[in-house]
Amino acid sequence: MSELSRLKISEARDALRKGEVTSVELTEACLAEIEGGGALNAFVHDTPDLALEQAKAADTRKNGGSLNGIPLGIKDLFCTKGVASQAASKILDGFRPEYESTVSQNLLDAGAVMLGKLNMDEFAMGSSNETSIYGDAVNPWKVDDRALTPGGSSGGSAAAVAADLCLGATGTDTGGSIRQPAAFTGITGIKPTYGRCSRWGIVAFASSLDQAGPMTKDVRDAAIMLQAMCGHDPKDSTSADLPVPDFEAMLTGDIKGKTIGIPREYHMEGMPDEIEALWAEGRRMLQDAGARLVDISLPHTKYALPTYYVIAPAEASSNLARYDGVRFGHRAKLGQGDGITEMYEKTRAEGFGQEVKRRVMVGTYVLSAGFYDAYYNRARKVRALIKRDFEEAFAQGVDAILTPATPSAAFGLGEMAEADPVAMYLNDVFTVTVNLAGLPGISVPAGLNSRGLPLGLQLIGRPWEEGDLLNTAYALEQAAGFVAKPGRWW
Repeated sequence: MSELSRLKISEARDALRKGEVTSVELTEACLAEIEGGGALNAFVHDTPDLALEQAKAADTRKNGGSLNGIPLGIKDLFCTKGVASQAASKILDGFRPEYESTVSQNLLDAGAVMLGKLNMDEFAMGSSNETSIYGDAVNPWKVDDRALTPGGSSGGSAAAVAADLCLGATGTDTGGSIRQPAAFTGITGIKPTYGRCSRWGIVAFASSLDQAGPMTKDVRDAAIMLQAMCGHDPKDSTSADLPVPDFEAMLTGDIKGKTIGIPREYHMEGMPDEIEALWAEGRRMLQDAGARLVDISLPHTKYALPTYYVIAPAEASSNLARYDGVRFGHRAKLGQGDGITEMYEKTRAEGFGQEVKRRVMVGTYVLSAGFYDAYYNRARKVRALIKRDFEEAFAQGVDAILTPATPSAAFGLGEMAEADPVAMYLNDVFTVTVNLAGLPGISVPAGLNSRGLPLGLQLIGRPWEEGDLLNTAYALEQAAGFVAKPGRWW
């Protein structure tokens, strides 16, 4: 393994500025790792020529941006000009956009090098990266004969960062799709406040929930990358017109006097002892760092999963209606006598996978006449109550909230195949509330379970205070001292 690909973004940036390494050398090291990491199925559209071209340009710039020369991976949900962007779905096979998403353009403007596109669950619908047209992404952590999930939907991003195939990667988070895979692979992932990063040019799943964020090797890298990704975008009506702070400069590690809330509702029945123990250890570490811990109540937490799985499919049903074989995407071959209705039916049946079909059908049902008030409208009202729970906690002086990131460590690929879909949805039990309330949340690796698999803790912050949240996460990271890496088997 190349030592260059193991560098963190902050380390590579400093080495580049000192002239100790070139972007071309960094990029070639990562490309070699990608070529040797095929068993992980993390990168699904390689762009080596484009990457080297961008690296050479970075090496000639005298005053590059904050990510000048840094090789990154881009989740396949982001539209990238001239490069396949198909949201891991057959229905977008062959789609090469003529435009660049705002977030990926911001990264390119900061000097970043794009290594290629990363695997994911189809249309970001999944928690295990098993719904992808490209096949499963595989977790680089291995403790027995099983291939483990890297989580989802940003599973390819998580696997690539954890395996040192790239120095950082973009992810998107609709119900935990940055934070859950980050926890499963022992890396850091932050979902910023809804509206902090533009959604323009990101293939939509659920528009009121989707938010882009970075997936990195540590908190400092997350701060560096997030700052480059953020910014007001007039092309996105939900983009916040707010200044972007210097997130990295806010990483002091000093959290003395900060108030950390511990929600009693997150002590779920049947939660593994290892998760409870890690949560208790997280509380102790923050307390030792000078924070004050208080018990809080988020009483509507128990309604979060059913609320999310009404709202998200409803929005998905609307967003995915455009993929009909006429306006966008794959078109099925028609038989003799087939009309427009048969064309729609065959196209969507062929183009969408099972999980996407399931969610579109659920979403169409809850939006249909006679059920709109019973399901969708009621879910919207409960969402407002969930948001109010957090607002009341923050109004009482809470600066951040500490919870587990996931209800378990990574599980084996295929192990949930016969399970009720709701069992898979329970992977998002600690993360969906953050999306419903539009808050920033970060997963930090904090320990290993008894089998040697990584476990993460989640911190939830006040809206628009990502800098403060990152600093609290930095203090937790320093205290946890997590340095474990997956053993090389691929």
